[in-house]
Amino acid sequence: MQVTETLKEGLKRGYTITVTAAELDAKVEEKLVEAQPEVEMKGFRKGKVPMPILRKQFGQRLLGDAMQDAIDSAMKDHFEATGDRPAMQPEVKMQDGENWEQGQDVVVDMTYEALPEIPDVDATKVTLERLVVKADDAAVEEALADLAKNAQNFEDRRKGSKAKDGDQVVIDFKGSVDGEAFEGGAAEDYPLVLGSGSFIPGFEEQLVGAKAGDEVEVKVTFPAEYQAAHLAGKEAVFACTVKAVKEPKPAEIDDELAKKFGAESLEALKGQISERLEAEYQGAARQVMKRALLDQLDAMVDFELPPSLVEAEANQIAHQLWHEEHPEEHGHNHGEIEISDEHKTLATRRVRLGLLLAELGRKNEIEVTDAEMTQAVLSQARQYPGQERAFFEFVQQNPEMQQQLRAPIFEDKVVDHIVSGATVTEKDATKDDLKTAVDALEEL
Repeated sequence: MQVTETLKEGLKRGYTITVTAAELDAKVEEKLVEAQPEVEMKGFRKGKVPMPILRKQFGQRLLGDAMQDAIDSAMKDHFEATGDRPAMQPEVKMQDGENWEQGQDVVVDMTYEALPEIPDVDATKVTLERLVVKADDAAVEEALADLAKNAQNFEDRRKGSKAKDGDQVVIDFKGSVDGEAFEGGAAEDYPLVLGSGSFIPGFEEQLVGAKAGDEVEVKVTFPAEYQAAHLAGKEAVFACTVKAVKEPKPAEIDDELAKKFGAESLEALKGQISERLEAEYQGAARQVMKRALLDQLDAMVDFELPPSLVEAEANQIAHQLWHEEHPEEHGHNHGEIEISDEHKTLATRRVRLGLLLAELGRKNEIEVTDAEMTQAVLSQARQYPGQERAFFEFVQQNPEMQQQLRAPIFEDKVVDHIVSGATVTEKDATKDDLKTAVDALEEL
């Protein structure tokens, strides 16, 4: 087996791998010997089929496997000998292709981009500031007020009062399309909060100003993408009877409110809110500090990047931003998306930092544990109530999904490792200071 260099230009590499006919034949023989003990054939005892017969029966079938094994082995030996790590899957092409015949040498061309040498980073030269925000009484009271609002009740308005946005109207309604009632288009004593957007667009607005006892004819058009295809795009009329108009009344901030949210008392609820707020502040402060760290790392190192990785990242960025600007488009039938200089600049930064963090993690033997992966899967599974087991099985069978879950955990562990060796000072800050710092972050 012979490997000959054909290209060495920057990070681009090219090699010709030659597997001789004799080597390939030996590989086939090796596979036949390995399989022989399990082969059963009429006229022979199990494991006693002569090799010439085995070769005639199975040799052609094993040839492809032997060829692939030989090439894979040559590539493995090459990467071990050179120390190269390909940035992406190497491209391997057989020179003769369909013209190759049994008995000939196998010659393939292998090309790839090697990962660059990545310089070390001296963490002691990194200086960071960690914002420390305490949950003050005002923030706790604001959160309590929000809880009380969410736990609000509705009380009857004064007789004759007109319904406003935010009020609850209790209605009976019957819907029809072209004069015919349709399934699911009627209800009695239905409590509808005006402005909630829970009904068809245009429905709730026509009940603003109604009073208890009013009969209101609501005319709407079902959306073109409505889930019930037979109603999609159709005009409908709902005959509504307003039975009550109620105004929202926030719940009292007391021990009873606390019990609704699982706390023993109001003071205990305040303590839980304080802990939750400070955990949120710490998370936000970490993001601000992490961004500062990445900015410093980006300025500290410079090395050649594999063009294929930068191009792939730029494409992904452009594609993601395009879909954010066109949320109505869910598929990929949107034609080619132009890659801008801004996309390329952002891609260059992401690839550089990604390679740097990966290398720092590798050198410092940082790994994602099974327990951390399990916790990540559990966290994601909660988004699919009732389908948790199916999600677990999906992740187990999907290496790409596993990598998506593993990558942010790995990155955070590498960041923590760097921060542990850096100079970090703490700075007391207000909630508004932290919000300003978070708002200033540009998406990486």
